[in-house]
Formats: sequence, structure tokens, C-alpha cells
Amino acid sequence: MAQMSTLNDLLASILERGARLVEWSSPKTEQNRSIKDLCMMLMSSKGEASGVALAAQILHRYDAFDARERLSFFQLLANDYDIDADRLSMAAAAYTADRSGGALKALARAATPRRQELLRRLNFAPGGTHALVQMRTHLLRLLREHPELEPIDTDFHHLLSSWFNRGFLVLQPIDWNSSALILEKIIAYEAVHEIDSWEELRRRLQPADRRCFAFFHPAMPDEPLIFVEVALTTGIAGNIQEVLAGTRDVISPGEATTAVFYSISNCQEGLRGISFGAFLIKQVAQDLARALTRLETFVTLSPVPGLTKWIRDEARREPDGLAAEVAGAIADLAWARDPARVEILKPKLMTLAARYFLDVKRDDGQPIDPVARFHLGNGASLARINWMADGSAKGLAQSAGIMVNYLYELNAVEAYHEAYAEERKIQSSKAVRALLPKA
Repeated sequence: MAQMSTLNDLLASILERGARLVEWSSPKTEQNRSIKDLCMMLMSSKGEASGVALAAQILHRYDAFDARERLSFFQLLANDYDIDADRLSMAAAAYTADRSGGALKALARAATPRRQELLRRLNFAPGGTHALVQMRTHLLRLLREHPELEPIDTDFHHLLSSWFNRGFLVLQPIDWNSSALILEKIIAYEAVHEIDSWEELRRRLQPADRRCFAFFHPAMPDEPLIFVEVALTTGIAGNIQEVLAGTRDVISPGEATTAVFYSISNCQEGLRGISFGAFLIKQVAQDLARALTRLETFVTLSPVPGLTKWIRDEARREPDGLAAEVAGAIADLAWARDPARVEILKPKLMTLAARYFLDVKRDDGQPIDPVARFHLGNGASLARINWMADGSAKGLAQSAGIMVNYLYELNAVEAYHEAYAEERKIQSSKAVRALLPKA
């Protein structure tokens, strides 16, 4: 912490000196310059101090922008900081004629949009990394209506993938004694099972049979990137309300044989598409296995966010099929409170769920369920489909209460990952496959 304080003091000193240099360099104050002029100054600046100050001014100005001004800024990046096509053609011709290292270097420079260098220089500012992650959040929200900005996102993704390389990330345990700032972020970022009070957070962090881990980046020490909540149990959990129950019996960590990853939350929208989850799960599993020698099973208890939507879509495609019959029956969530209807619907919904996971694919051969793609792609197997595992309104609405267990076998994850990556092979248990209708 002392080292971080010293670094912050140093950056503040550089920023102050740079600000004076920028102010002395022109009779115009920075408040009167357009952001376009500031970006031009940053790109032409040679001094480190003035570059830091200019980057900070640009980010400060951007932070106050409304949606229209943000769009104009991104259009500036698209139009004024794109690849110079003529320069690229000349560099390509030169490299074709002369395959030297210098010609290759010139070609690489010509093929890199100037906005990448602008973004790198903006990252010089104190807090620049977090500011650029937030900037990409705004960009992602604009892409649907402004697909012409897609090349800018390609540059953001390229740079952020490098800056947030796994080697830079730090895994930290989160517990009830962590700083209030971090705990507030956990409450705010929980995306799977909402935390609606500090008491609920305490129940997830304080008991001896609960764990929470998060990845952090040194440039964003107070901002978790992704975190996972873990329940230590004596068996595979199949109901989230039982996992989260405040009245459950707490077990000693030494008794636990199973680690249940019941919530994985990505915290930074601006890092979408830059996956840390695979590393997080594997490292947490390895750390837990070293600390708790009786642990032998590592599973998730995962939601199925697209199941009922797929059932409705399937019902429209086949009005006389099983999905159409079920879609009408579960349209009103009251069905889950009627034991007779529940009993009738159970085998039908479980069959549809098995089809959803094992048979229904995207054009690229992967399952349509995003959570399934994540875990299967990381080398897990589909171990169990759990009936009435989430009786909350959200759980009933998105998956008719169904949740699944993905199993991470530490000695098999690499082989399963390779089989999925190369052949789109889904590893699943006999119990899951038995739910499919007989041919």
C-alpha cells in the first residue's frame, strides 16, 4: 500500500508539472480548446509530463460529455484516426518488393489505426485504464445503432486484451473483513443472484463454509473485474434457495467434499469479450484443493438464462409440438404453485431442457445457451439438470426453475476443452443424455 501511495504521489507531481507546461505553451487555456485540438496536441506531444496532463484533460472532458457528445468523439476517432489507406498500400508494395525487417515494421505501423496510439497515450493519465474501460462501455451501447463504429471497438478489444492479460491479474479472496469499498462493489456487481442487503452479503461471506474470490488489475485496485461465490458442501447442490438459505447448518470447511461455484459475475461491461472466467474457476479450484484436502468435486450451480425464450421460439416454429404445449402451460408463473401441474410438466420440461443443451446449436456448432458455451468451452461437462432448482420469479421466468451443474474434473478439463474446441463435443453424463426422447 505504501508503494501504491508513493506511485500516486509521483503521478500527481508529473500531472501538475505537465499541466503547467500545457498552459505555458499557448495563450489559449485548455478549457477553450476543443477535444479535437487536445487529441492533436496529445499525439504530437514529446514530453512525458505534458502528455500525462493532456491525457488527463481529455479524459476529464470526455467524462462530462452527454450521449450526443460521446457519439461525436467516437466519430472523431473513426474519421480522423483511422488507417491511412494510401500509406498502407505503399507499405504493402514496399514489403512485397523487399521482405526486410524494416519494411515489415513499416507495414505493421501503416496497418495500425492511429487511434490505437491515441488510446495508449490516454492510458498515461492517472486512472486512465479505468476511464478507457468505461469509454468502451459507452461504445458498446452505441454499436447497435452505429455499426460503423465497429472498427473502433476492434481497437479497444485489441488493446484491452493486452492490458488485461492473465499475467497482470491478481486473485484475491473477498471476505466480511474486506474494505467497505470492495464490499459495496460486490453488492452492486452481483449479476446472478441479487444481494439486496448487507445482511445478505454477510451470509454469503462470513460463514466458514463460504468463499468469494475476485480478479483485480493493478491499474484498477478497487475495481473487481470478475468474482465467484463458492459454497463448501458435502454433496452436489441442486437448489439455489437451499444454498442461500440463512437458516442452513454451517459445516466445517474440513468436512467439505464439494465446492459449488454458484455465482460468477463479470463486473466491467467495458471488458465484454475479454474472458477471465476460465482462469478464475481453475485457479480458485486449485487453491481450494490445496487448502482443503478432502475436496474432490468442483461443480457449478448455473442458471439457464435462455431456456424459456427458446421454448417460446420453438413453439412458434412447431405449433403442434411439445414446446408449444409447454409454452402455454408456463406462460403464467402460477403453474409452479400447483403441485398437480408441476408433476405433469416436469418430464416435458426436463426433456426440452436436455434437447436445449445437447441438440440445439448455433450456426458455429455451439449450444445456444451462453452459460453452456462458457463452461463447456472451459473444459467442464454437463453433469446434471436440476428440476425446480430456482423458485424465484426470475428463475421461473427465464428457465422454468431449472438450473444445471457443470462439473470441472481437474484432471480432464484440458482434454474436454480440446474436444469441445476442435469437434464441438459436449461432455455430458448418462443421466442428462437419458432425458432425451428415445429415437
